[in-house]
Amino acid sequence: MPVPQPADSDPTRPSPEALLAAAAENRGRLKVFLGAAPGVGKTYEMLTAGRARRKEGVDVVIGIVETHQRAETEALLDGFEIVARKQVPYRERTLDEMDIDAVLARKPKLVLVDELAHTNAPGSRHEKRYQDVEELLAAGIDVYSTLNIQHIESLNDVVAQITTVRVRETLPDDVIDKADEVELIDLTPKDLIQRLQEGKVYVPEVAQRALDHYFSEGNLTALRELALRRTAQRVDDQMLTYMQAHAIPGPWAAGERILVCVNEHPSATGLIRYARRAADRLQARWVALYIETPRYHQMSEGEKDRVAQTLRLAERLGATAVTLPGRAIADDLLDYARANNITQIIIGKSQRSRWFELLHGSVVDALVRRSGNIGVQVLAAEAVESEPGSRLAAAPRPPISVEPYVVATALTTLATAIGYFFDQQIDLPNVSMIFIPVVLFAAIRHGLLPSLWATALSTLAYNFFFTHPLFTFAIHDPSNVVAVLFLLLIAIIASQLAAQSRAQAEAARRQAASTAALYGFSRKIAGIGSMDDLLWAIAHQIALMLKAHVVMLLPEMQSGGGDLAVRVGYPPEDELDEADLAAAKWSWSRGQVAGRSSDTLPGAKRLFLPLRTERGLVGVMGLNWPNESALLSPDERRLLDALADQAAVAIERITLAAGIDEARVTGETERMRSALLTSISHDLKTPLASIIGSITSLRKFWPTFEAQTRDELLGTVQDEAERLTRFVSNVLDMTRLEAKSVTPQLFPADVAEMLGIVAGDVKRALPMLRLSVEAQAGLPAALMDAHLFRQVMFNLLDNAAKYAPADSAVRILARQTAQGIAIEVMDEGPGIPPGDLERIFDKFFRVQVGDRRRAGTGLGLSICKGFVEAMGGSIVAENRTDGPPGRSGALFRVTLRAAPQEPVPDEP
Repeated sequence: MPVPQPADSDPTRPSPEALLAAAAENRGRLKVFLGAAPGVGKTYEMLTAGRARRKEGVDVVIGIVETHQRAETEALLDGFEIVARKQVPYRERTLDEMDIDAVLARKPKLVLVDELAHTNAPGSRHEKRYQDVEELLAAGIDVYSTLNIQHIESLNDVVAQITTVRVRETLPDDVIDKADEVELIDLTPKDLIQRLQEGKVYVPEVAQRALDHYFSEGNLTALRELALRRTAQRVDDQMLTYMQAHAIPGPWAAGERILVCVNEHPSATGLIRYARRAADRLQARWVALYIETPRYHQMSEGEKDRVAQTLRLAERLGATAVTLPGRAIADDLLDYARANNITQIIIGKSQRSRWFELLHGSVVDALVRRSGNIGVQVLAAEAVESEPGSRLAAAPRPPISVEPYVVATALTTLATAIGYFFDQQIDLPNVSMIFIPVVLFAAIRHGLLPSLWATALSTLAYNFFFTHPLFTFAIHDPSNVVAVLFLLLIAIIASQLAAQSRAQAEAARRQAASTAALYGFSRKIAGIGSMDDLLWAIAHQIALMLKAHVVMLLPEMQSGGGDLAVRVGYPPEDELDEADLAAAKWSWSRGQVAGRSSDTLPGAKRLFLPLRTERGLVGVMGLNWPNESALLSPDERRLLDALADQAAVAIERITLAAGIDEARVTGETERMRSALLTSISHDLKTPLASIIGSITSLRKFWPTFEAQTRDELLGTVQDEAERLTRFVSNVLDMTRLEAKSVTPQLFPADVAEMLGIVAGDVKRALPMLRLSVEAQAGLPAALMDAHLFRQVMFNLLDNAAKYAPADSAVRILARQTAQGIAIEVMDEGPGIPPGDLERIFDKFFRVQVGDRRRAGTGLGLSICKGFVEAMGGSIVAENRTDGPPGRSGALFRVTLRAAPQEPVPDEP
């Protein structure tokens, strides 16, 4: 992003930063295809652009592209050279990632890399794919890549607030800011929803779930606006960079930019509010600028504080607040405006007298005359009542110190003596120059008044000791009159310039110290994730910086509807009395400063400041000083206001994050409740219907049924009752796991013997299952809870019976591995879709086979995982590679710890 140019930069010279950015010719170029949501066609457009470049003769290869099985996208891959992906082992399986070394070795002119924000598999060279792209760009390879708006770091909270989904894969903003091109792939919400309904983005069931949640029309509209605004901002930055690189003074009115001039007058707040309204009407970015001239240091503390409050108001209303040192206000304003492509300037009407403007000039007149193509709006100043706030410490006049004047007198005497000595020894052409260093030293070291004192003494000394007649103040030679006058003039000018340099240096030092303090404070609170830790860090840091006692009060309900309560105090032993609580509650309810040294409830011991953001109040901060007579100086108040603003933003950040997490948990709970009710309604209704139908038939037609028919109906009743028992057991087992009340009784057990018992259980409950059990010879005992182990194996075999064909076999293999005793359950079913392997053990998750999902609650495998981990083991799922043709099958591996072997006693 272009850096705003300072006011004293020459608009006719190219910006050094822009030239440096343009000079990086050996670096590859990055083009990002940006979309508002998945499915808008980013990958399709990237492949289309790549094919166009191939037709132009450019060497193009595909580093990695995810087609998501979309036929229209897969068709565009024909004709491209595709670099083989790198296999990265991860948790007993392999993941496909882009082989960056192969791409670097191939060194094409252009490489297509999909999903810029993707997180690489653990063990890869870089954690994120955008870091792979950075390495390719550094090697001089051009890159085309795709990105969704929700993956930009600065928009993560906004997207989460809109969609209630927190995106975990993000990339820094500067990745897209540094991109050479950003192309927006835009699609209206209705068109994208139609693509989803037609199955062009996801499979139908996933598409319907997406439409019900993330891909609602409101969400898509908001995401589309974010994408459009972010792209427009990037284009605007590119235009500004081009103008700075080519020294184009501007403005180019491709987009409106408003600059409002801030001064110390009370009407400046009215200018800020008018500028905000104008920016809203024009949908423009705006800047509040204050030019800090040497006069700033002669202003009263109240005027300085008013300037700071006006800039804070501008920031709160969405402006960029800028303070720049300068001398000629009109010239500095126009230099800044031309350097930053400002199209409109808003300034208040001058309140100076006509005589003052005749003597010193009018800023408004100079601005209007020299503005050129920049529009200037001059607004009449209106009286603005001062808002209630804290009474600043009176700005006492510093006591007049005689030391600077004594030093100036001594140095002038010394210079006179040295000049007189040399004047007697040699013929000096201009001995008056010996007094100039004295004047400069006095101005730099002590300021303007001591330097003017040194100027007067130097002029008198030069007249008395070096002009004829000597040792008198009379001047007979006209040339000596000119010499004395020129000495006086040069000394005054030098003292003025040196004093201004000293004042500017002191201002820069103070500003640097304040900036360093604020930067340290922001860094300290930026990485804190819990509210209590954040409040403690804020209270401790502010207490150290302002030498005060600090308390932080937040509403008991973070929504803002609860009563205030003290969350953190520093020191911790501080307590609030009734007067302090009353002041704190008043500050919270009115959103204004209250308490000590303020206009409201000044009898309180503490000063209470509301912590405010654009969304509203988030809390109250109270300060107390051990010295009862201490008051805030204006500089301390301005620092406190800045600290309070940062603290409010940090508190709001954690509050919003907690709200999003709570909404996510609520949504997940609702989803699980719905899934549970769906499962219960199916898995209770079906067996109950069979039981009721069988019993009804037996009661009505018992005498007419043959014995075989009666046995079949009774068997149906028994089978369905056992099915109900298993269902209820699964629900109860999941409840036990959720409550963490599963306490396994671990004992060494013979695995082969336990598998034989399991085979007997399955033969009675699932007689249609063709089961074979194999155990490695000499297999040691395993640590297990026999009941939990039988339940785990039964659930795994029941799952195999649901998904494997009726004529297939299910095999159990027990063997010893380096990790312990592994028991593998292998079927000959369709296997597990690769995309479902990570979710196979989730509660209520059922794999879709064909166009439907198999019956069941989706709890069996989740219970298996919970029971196995409770026994200290592990369970993984994968697809078989040794199954019969057309029936790869699934494999579930349960690994338990081997029981320690008892020592064999020695022979007597």
